[in-house]
Amino acid sequence: MSRKTIGWNGKTVKEMLEESEKLIEEKKSYHGIQNLSLKEEDPFRYERAYASLRGALVSARETALHVAASPIVTEIGELCFALYTPEGDSIAVSTGILVHVHTMSEGIKFMIREGYEEDPTINQGDIFLNNDPQCGNVHTTDVQTLIPIFWEDELIGWAGGVTHQIDIGGITPGHTLVSSIQRFDDGAYYTCRKIGSNDKIWRDHMIGAKKSVRSPMYWELDEKCRLAGNLMIRDAVYDFIKREGIEYYKQFMREAIEEGRRIVQERVKERLIPGRYRASSFMDLPMKDQAWVPIAREDKISNHPIEVIVKEDGSFSLSFDGASAGGANAFNCDKGAMEGGQWVLLTQILIYGDKVNDGAYFAVEKDYPLGTWANPGDPYLSYQAPWGNLIPAYTTMMKCISYGLFSRGFREEVVPGYGFTGDSIQGGGVFSAGPLLGERWMLSTFEISGQGLGASAVRDGLNWGYAMWNPEADLGDVETWELFQGGIPYLSRKVKPNTPGHGKFRGGANYGSVAFIANSEKVEFFAGREGLVFHGSGGMHGGYPNATSYRLSGTNTNLEEIFRNKQDYPIDDADPSNGQFERFLKGDIKRLPIGTIYPIALENYDIIHFAESGGPGYGDPLERRVDSIKRDLDDGLYTSDIVNKVYGVVATYDDKSEEWLIDEEATKKRQEDIRNERKDKSMTFEEYWEYERKKLTEGKLYEAVSKMYSESLKLSSKWGKEFREFWKFPEDFQMEVK
Repeated sequence: MSRKTIGWNGKTVKEMLEESEKLIEEKKSYHGIQNLSLKEEDPFRYERAYASLRGALVSARETALHVAASPIVTEIGELCFALYTPEGDSIAVSTGILVHVHTMSEGIKFMIREGYEEDPTINQGDIFLNNDPQCGNVHTTDVQTLIPIFWEDELIGWAGGVTHQIDIGGITPGHTLVSSIQRFDDGAYYTCRKIGSNDKIWRDHMIGAKKSVRSPMYWELDEKCRLAGNLMIRDAVYDFIKREGIEYYKQFMREAIEEGRRIVQERVKERLIPGRYRASSFMDLPMKDQAWVPIAREDKISNHPIEVIVKEDGSFSLSFDGASAGGANAFNCDKGAMEGGQWVLLTQILIYGDKVNDGAYFAVEKDYPLGTWANPGDPYLSYQAPWGNLIPAYTTMMKCISYGLFSRGFREEVVPGYGFTGDSIQGGGVFSAGPLLGERWMLSTFEISGQGLGASAVRDGLNWGYAMWNPEADLGDVETWELFQGGIPYLSRKVKPNTPGHGKFRGGANYGSVAFIANSEKVEFFAGREGLVFHGSGGMHGGYPNATSYRLSGTNTNLEEIFRNKQDYPIDDADPSNGQFERFLKGDIKRLPIGTIYPIALENYDIIHFAESGGPGYGDPLERRVDSIKRDLDDGLYTSDIVNKVYGVVATYDDKSEEWLIDEEATKKRQEDIRNERKDKSMTFEEYWEYERKKLTEGKLYEAVSKMYSESLKLSSKWGKEFREFWKFPEDFQMEVK
């Protein structure tokens, strides 16, 4: 006996989804809507209706926030909620980490396409859980709870909530596992699994889930947090229907999404000039000497070329044609990650406003070529840390958009790039003393949420207050992090000099911190960020990229003795050439010129330094105002040797006034010398083209670079054709990899 359908007018939900997609394809509008009739007939009622749903979502998020346990959720607010149509398209969203809104949409559509209506069935009160990156998620650490919303016997929508976990039970402790190379390393996978009914989570699920992670208390409370928010959203929808009527709600949800799509097109026409925009960025993985598994032991660089096409009618498309291949690393991306990264940025620069929903998704055409890091097509690779590719890749998208914004005159909106939100420190251990003896602690530090923002064309970038995936960025309080990860207390958090990219307007600056291991055993420590290559596409119009990362640690130290004798200990690494680690400590001091490291073991009184990322700069540094550079020096954002080398400013520190003094005459001469040096060293385009071409023809490229281009040439016909034409190579040219 077949089960009664839960779609509208006797249809299955799968039939509804197929019809919706067909109408979008044929009519080029959401559900074929041509007129926003509800808005035209009674705009006040329409706007009030949207505001009521949006308000309910924000209220649900703020309430659920206090149910959660994970410090990443409670301190940073790494959660969001959204309301969806029966087919899985978002109608309205809460505040929070908007990267996850369309990812939940993909999860809902996965269930519909896989026939969940028949098996395991979709009923009032059911609860579904998803964290599978290949079913509409960014990485396994982002966990989604989805519940269906019924009115009588019809499915009228879904409520979804997502939180970021501090541990997912993967190959190492932590939330972004750089040592993963395959699916089986990524931790617990929940592929759109039904985990409850009658509005209650099943006991067997909760038992199994808590045994799958190293932080069971956080998991349980975060699970309850997401469900609580979803139930509040469902109640708000019922109140809406009682007030406005079910037919109004059904029509309203369609029109709200279509309006969202139109808003994007109008904003594109307003802010961007029609044409073809291109940029490229790179991300390197120095794994040859670190990786645990032989197949992963290679130094890899990922190519992130992007093409953005803007048409006169406001249509907008982007393509990653030419991207290099995926592989045995944690930074592979599937559709959910690509859509999420794109969506969160577009909502900040093109589609922000009162109608943020999946209309934006339908307004953008995308191309994620199969076999590339943007769409590997291999279900057994690791997708645990896709941000390693997403951040540099979408930095280039913002640069492309910024060229359009600049040309239209929206120069305050220009963003040449973002700081890299790579995890500064990760890992965990077990308490070996104190009241929590035997308990595990996780490194939950989420200071990555507060990076330096790139400069605009009219002002400096924001210091330590931005993340490309978090419009509500926050470093969080040191005390909060220490409360949850007591095995690695801080010794300091201070401004880290020379992190911002240089320019007429400098990028945002950031902090560096020092911490040590205390009262713990079995400590694992690792980190993920750039290697030797700056992650984005550099600054803009002469601006410099922000500084890359490095790693500094001290093991087998005399720190315990230093504490006991109340001696000086390291609190920063402001001057690596005369480092405090080397001056104050006895032990093994290790400096690595790369940001990404595989897990290492640490012992009590081992000490580490870590710094967050600055943002890229805008414009020629020699055009920066001298009084601005003085302020940078006084604030500790740059050191005097760097401002002399880059900006040509000659400064000395006055101990009496405790400020930097600028020698204006010496500065004028130094800046003139720099301009002359530029003229002496500069090349014509033709000279530079010949210089670079020889690297290709004579095999002078670094092995990882050769392999990167080789992968791009094999995977792309269009990008490959343009590459060969530009360098005047034959049509069958392939990059030789030694």
